[in-house]
Amino acid sequence: MTHLQIFGEPIIDVKAIEQIKRCASSPEDLGTLTADAHYGYGHPIGGVVAYKDKISLSGVGFDIACGNKACQTNIRAADLDTDQVMDEIFKSIGFGIGRPNPKPIDHPVFDHIARAEFKPQQKLMKLAMDQLGTVGSGNHFVDLFEDEDGWLWIGVHFGSRGFGHKTTTGFISLSKGKTFEDHAPEGGMDAPPILFDANSTLGQDYLAAMRLAGEYAYAGRDVVVAKVLEILRAQPVFEVHNHHNFLWEEEHFGEKYYVVRKGATPAFPGQYGFVGANMSDISVVVRGIDSETSRQGLYSTVHGAGRAMSRNQAAGKKRWKNGKVEYLTKGAVDWPKVKKEIKKKGVALRGGGADEAPECYKKLYQVLAFHEGTIETVHRLRPVGVAMAAPDMYDPYKD
Repeated sequence: MTHLQIFGEPIIDVKAIEQIKRCASSPEDLGTLTADAHYGYGHPIGGVVAYKDKISLSGVGFDIACGNKACQTNIRAADLDTDQVMDEIFKSIGFGIGRPNPKPIDHPVFDHIARAEFKPQQKLMKLAMDQLGTVGSGNHFVDLFEDEDGWLWIGVHFGSRGFGHKTTTGFISLSKGKTFEDHAPEGGMDAPPILFDANSTLGQDYLAAMRLAGEYAYAGRDVVVAKVLEILRAQPVFEVHNHHNFLWEEEHFGEKYYVVRKGATPAFPGQYGFVGANMSDISVVVRGIDSETSRQGLYSTVHGAGRAMSRNQAAGKKRWKNGKVEYLTKGAVDWPKVKKEIKKKGVALRGGGADEAPECYKKLYQVLAFHEGTIETVHRLRPVGVAMAAPDMYDPYKD
């Protein structure tokens, strides 16, 4: 590896640093870790690698094109009946698996799936149609915010759902010499990253399939934001929309690279990004600025605050049995107490669980401080409504 930029090394798990070094192991590779980085499957979350001639499936991950969208509306947060609106959002938008009150959604992305360049994706049409506009579980959300001038914003976070997950598992099988429809184990956390030759048929097929999953993820976030605007009877004023689990063809230091970001937001000069914190703290809209540090960081920034506590540690180890959640150990988070504290802060919470409590995350302002000189904060967004899947909402495609 010729280059590695680490933001916030004092707060990053040493395992994530070891992992990025394994991923960017060739002399021509470039690497970056953002300050919210933590250990992941084969590739750290918050890890960015620029490869000259390799396509990294592990660097994109299972939730292809997971990302954020934020939308400023033309209504004032103070004029909102937040509880009523959050009830409607939670009722009308699918969290966990499936979609409440499913209604057929027509979208141009389905025509593109029907003509998918990588033909096995065409068989995923029903799954794609069933899940477009659903949010899933884990750390995925639909939130309402108030900015520093009192305007109401919508923020959403999720990816390509089952369509992206099935695409990833299919290519893992292909990487092991099996068919797209076969099942193959993905390997453990410390497994070497799955890399395709960029000039191979398999590498080009993955690029095409990933880009289609990215289009599907953009469509899903657009559909959910449009639904919330409909519930609010509001109009969009300004929008920010980025993937943070994706691969791009970019130029850095005068050379062309295949750049993979897993849990990292692209932040080129003038480019906007929406970065969520947790269910009770300030989130931000940022804008990339040009500097030597931002160039060294491959024009990348955080995608969130970063976890400080694992899900099992927070909520207790659990398993699904006969469609119901069963806890095997006790977690560290007092969830009833957390819910009371969130309510005191004026946040209308729908769903959520102990593994998404604020204490499970680092403080976003501390994380952002390590990226000083690479981004500027344009808006500070205070949450007023948060909707997430509840712990008993099963979702096999969570982040």
